[in-house]
Amino acid sequence: MSSSPRAAILAESVLASKQLLSRYLAGFNDATHVRQTPDLPNHLAWNLGHLALTMHRVAGCLDGQDLPASDFLSPPAADGYHGSRDKGIFDAEAVSFGSRPEERHDRYPSLARCTEIFNHACDRLAAAVRGCDDAKLDELTPWGGNQQIPFWALIVRMVFHNGFHTGQIADLRRALGFKSIFA
Repeated sequence: MSSSPRAAILAESVLASKQLLSRYLAGFNDATHVRQTPDLPNHLAWNLGHLALTMHRVAGCLDGQDLPASDFLSPPAADGYHGSRDKGIFDAEAVSFGSRPEERHDRYPSLARCTEIFNHACDRLAAAVRGCDDAKLDELTPWGGNQQIPFWALIVRMVFHNGFHTGQIADLRRALGFKSIFA
């Protein structure tokens, strides 16, 4: 399969969303990356894990690979282990749609590791998209319940999804009293 110009543009869009989100990480540290505010839905660690999980799932639809065991525990272990800072991985169920973030340092990887996992997911999705031809991009795939969506539109949706959660991170920055990234 040879890459198409559309695939190259879509892949670069995913990578651009990685760069844009990374600007909003300034000021966070291992104490604040799991800080939850009462008026906002998600903390930084949850956002990074959720975005990584979603992009890996889309990439898996394209490259046929599972979630990377180096980044995610899925399903949770029988002993109740749910991912942790010590192991440096996310519990996939703890960052999936509908999950609730916990303000617990022991349940999420460090900020550096959360960022690494997010970056890895962006890179994997971009590489998977770059390998698509136009026929693959136009192929319908199930997503979001009973919907069928062409892969090209699903990639656009992932870029939007990254931007949506970057907005949540921007709101969190304000709630925590961080300086503007534009200052």
